[in-house]
Amino acid sequence: MRLGIIAAAFVACLTAQALAQRAVSFPALNPAETIQADLYGAGKHGVILAHGGRFDKESWKTQANELAAAGFLVLAIRFRGDGLNPDGSPGSFGSDANNAADVLAAAAYLRHSGAETVYAVGGSFGGDAVGNADASSPGAFERIVILASSGGETPEKLTGRKLFIVARDDASADGPRLPEISSHYARVPQPKTLIVLDGSAHAQFLFATDQGPRLMKEILSFLKAP
Repeated sequence: MRLGIIAAAFVACLTAQALAQRAVSFPALNPAETIQADLYGAGKHGVILAHGGRFDKESWKTQANELAAAGFLVLAIRFRGDGLNPDGSPGSFGSDANNAADVLAAAAYLRHSGAETVYAVGGSFGGDAVGNADASSPGAFERIVILASSGGETPEKLTGRKLFIVARDDASADGPRLPEISSHYARVPQPKTLIVLDGSAHAQFLFATDQGPRLMKEILSFLKAP
C-alpha cells in the first residue's frame, strides 16, 4: 500500500512538471533574432496563443493552464515588437509582417517539439497576426480562433477550420467592431463559425467577465472537436 501511494505521488509530481509553465526561446524567421515564449503542457496537438495589443504573453496564463490540462502543448508568445507604453502598460509595436512571421516561427517550434497538428488562438492584434500568418502560409494551422479581430488583411485566403468570436457591443473609438468583423467573416471560406457573445468587453478582456466560462468552453470545444 505504501509503495502504491509513493508511486501515485511520483506520477502526480511528473504530471505537474509536464504541465508547468516553462520559459523557452526559438529563432525568428530572421535567424538573427530570437522569440521568447512560455510553454505549457504536453501532447501531439500544439496551440499558439497570440496576445492582444494591450496584453503580454503572461496574460494567457489561466487559459494556457486550462488548455494544458485538456491535453494540449501550449505556446504563449512574446512578439518581437512587444514593449511598454509611456504609462508602463504592455504595448505591441511590431509590423504586421513581423507579427505574422513570429506566429509562423512559433508553429515551426511546436512541430519541432513533437506537435503533429498546430492550432492558433489570437486576440485582437494577435488575431490579425494569426490571420495574416495563416493566409501567407496555407496549411500551417489546422484550426484558428480569431477573437475580436477581422482576421487580417486577406480573410478570403484563410485555410483550415476557423472560429471567430466577438462580443456584440465591443467597440473602439471608431465605432462598433461587429460590422467590420462580420464583413470580413463573409469573405472567409468554409469551414467557419462566428459566435457573438453578450457584453462589450474586447478580446481577452472577455475572460474576466461573466462570458469568460462560455468563451473558454467554445474555444476548447472547437479545438477538441474531431
